[in-house]
Amino acid sequence: MLNLSQRLILGCALLAGLVLGLLILSHRALAAAGLAGIAYLFAAAAILIAVATVVAVQHPIRILARDARKIGQGNLEHRVEWNSRDSFGVIAVELGRLAMRLRELRDTEAGRRQMEFQLSDAVLQSIFEPIIVTDAKGGILKLNQSARELLGGAADDRMALATTPGGEKILGAIRDAVSIQKAIADEDDAAMLPMRIGDRQRSYRLRTTPMRDAEGRLLGTVTTLEDVTSLQDIDRFKTQFITVASRKLRDPLLQLRRGLYALNQGFGGPLEPLQAELAVGASNEADKLNEIMGDLIEVAELDTGKRDLKLERLRPLQALSDARDRYCEEAAQKHIRVEVKAYADLSVVQADRRALRSILDNLLVNAIRYTPPDGEILLAAEEIKNFVQFTVRDSGRGIEAERLSTIFDRFNPFSESGSGLGLALVRRLVESLGGQIAVESRFGHGTTFRFTLPIAAVEALHHPVEVG
Repeated sequence: MLNLSQRLILGCALLAGLVLGLLILSHRALAAAGLAGIAYLFAAAAILIAVATVVAVQHPIRILARDARKIGQGNLEHRVEWNSRDSFGVIAVELGRLAMRLRELRDTEAGRRQMEFQLSDAVLQSIFEPIIVTDAKGGILKLNQSARELLGGAADDRMALATTPGGEKILGAIRDAVSIQKAIADEDDAAMLPMRIGDRQRSYRLRTTPMRDAEGRLLGTVTTLEDVTSLQDIDRFKTQFITVASRKLRDPLLQLRRGLYALNQGFGGPLEPLQAELAVGASNEADKLNEIMGDLIEVAELDTGKRDLKLERLRPLQALSDARDRYCEEAAQKHIRVEVKAYADLSVVQADRRALRSILDNLLVNAIRYTPPDGEILLAAEEIKNFVQFTVRDSGRGIEAERLSTIFDRFNPFSESGSGLGLALVRRLVESLGGQIAVESRFGHGTTFRFTLPIAAVEALHHPVEVG
């Protein structure tokens, strides 16, 4: 397909060729009449007119193309000047209007973006908590006023921030968010950052969240420092209160259990059937209360750091078999089958024996409690990379979907009975041993708990070497 200039040149060339062809055909007739010279002048004039026409048409086209190119390249201040009112003049006028409209749109968009920037900056500055905004490489872009007051003016510079108190920990969280590209979503996973402000020691919960565009590309991070000093003080007081109260109540509860045991064994004389039934019921409730107090004390010890974990090498199959043996009688009373599935040569785990026993006992007691007669419970273990994954699966009623998200929270049992501390304690113990725990359940189709524990490091064997 020929463009406009090529078609114009071709048309003029054909016109000039047609004139020359007519002259050649009528050469003899013109020569006899003595008009050959005039004819050649007309032919030359026709060629010149054709060339002039091409030039006259192409010149304004080139000018308009140059103006359109400048506008297209972003030079919206360029003015298209044209004096004639022909078609080219109309095109020039429309180009000028187009440039003016684009300028207005640009100015409007720039103004809108400026207003959005000012609004977002005002919102950032108005937030009470210190906030640090960085780019995708971890470079500091913005600090709000609270962050400046906390970290000092030098915190605008990445190198200076590293030298401020707590600055290296902040940069470490930012590096993790940039490299791992995930947000710290759970408050138990958020880093705690003690920092001294004046004469007082403050504690902040450090949260670093990545920012992404619509296609998922990392744009930067937002780091928030939440002052949790008062919350820590309240939690510390609560833990101390629970510890003291639990220990003070243990002795009276022990005496009560002893008295009930003596009554049930007939040491106080024979009991009437109704009296015996009441004594057995009271004894069972006292045992439950003792379990709750034991959980309270254990959780309080974990919170205060008084629980010393004695790590040793434990075999997964032996731990599961021992747990089954401890509750085989209770399971048999409900006609529940407890099966252990694990290889004897599984790698040993590095764990605290008492903690692992408490984890398995809590999960197994829940499984027996919510599994109907003639049900099944599976205790299993398998290796996954550097961990051993333990599984406790039952064929019970399952857990409602709305309760799964809070299943490990304190005082939030997934049924109407129980203290709600057992699963919270299980989670704390698993995490203190370097593992993770998860639950899968569908109401009416049973529940599966899975937790991991790290595999113990291989011990080097030293063999005696004989010389000689």
